[in-house]
Amino acid sequence: MSASASSLGNPSSAAAALDQHPALPSYSAEESPCFDLIGESAATERLRLQIERIGPHFRTVLIHGEIGTGKELVARKLHHRSTNAASPFILCHSTASWQAIQTQRPCTIFIDGVDEIPLQTQAHLLHLIGDRAYLRSHRRIIASARQSLKRLIAAGRFRSDLYHRLATIEIVIEPLRRRPDDIPPLALYLLRRFASLYGKDIASITAHAIARLQQHNWPGNVREMENLLRNAVLSCDGDTLEAHHLHPLLPLASPSSISSNDEPAAAPAKLQDVVEQHVLSVLKTCSGNKVRAAEMLGISRSTLYRMLDSTAPERIPLLR
Repeated sequence: MSASASSLGNPSSAAAALDQHPALPSYSAEESPCFDLIGESAATERLRLQIERIGPHFRTVLIHGEIGTGKELVARKLHHRSTNAASPFILCHSTASWQAIQTQRPCTIFIDGVDEIPLQTQAHLLHLIGDRAYLRSHRRIIASARQSLKRLIAAGRFRSDLYHRLATIEIVIEPLRRRPDDIPPLALYLLRRFASLYGKDIASITAHAIARLQQHNWPGNVREMENLLRNAVLSCDGDTLEAHHLHPLLPLASPSSISSNDEPAAAPAKLQDVVEQHVLSVLKTCSGNKVRAAEMLGISRSTLYRMLDSTAPERIPLLR
């Protein structure tokens, strides 16, 4: 995640190396990025309109969103809407491929996780994009952040001048839990995508399964949903995806579990407890394998470790 001092000190050689390899990366069928924004919610429609309006004109854009919300997808759509669409889209994961942004070629550079860049490296980035000639030469920068940069600025962990350079335009992607209208079309899209990918003859999903999907809180957002639907499709032998194929999800409350009028209703569960119960359920399904559980949840392994650190040890299954 961090770049060495020597690599930061020699940007010209890195730029030259990049210019010798102009081809965009290739993807397998499963990894191939999807450029569709699936959903019918007002938030998704606003996002589409933002991309259409901003795409042809932007120089720098800052995208905010939780993990798994599709920040890279939005960045790629901005690139394809821009006048740079025929030039490379260069993906930099935080500082891991820092030298890529030193290129002198026309391109769109996507800095994924700008909130994780150390202060010293932030100074290098500020110096670079502060050069008006850099952005004038058909180069555009899109940065994404999972954390609030304003809070990081207040904590002394992010430069306010860099924030203002990047945030000439800001896009906020709403988490999936706030977009319940997007869940049915997104589930059907993913079902068809994975059914085709794995050669499954699955054409539909039951209303009960959709209800379970809409009940879930989705801490890993769309990425978590992708992993869940992939596993559900692989476990389905018929032509219809049913609720029992979504076994990592919490079950819907049955009528018998709902309090009657003459009985005091149970206090609603805290969100943290619901998320913890789901994480432990997935971890148990994965036989304690943290790597696999993180993949199914659509979160990083470090995020899973932090969630488990706050969980009572006796509740955590045997881990690998």
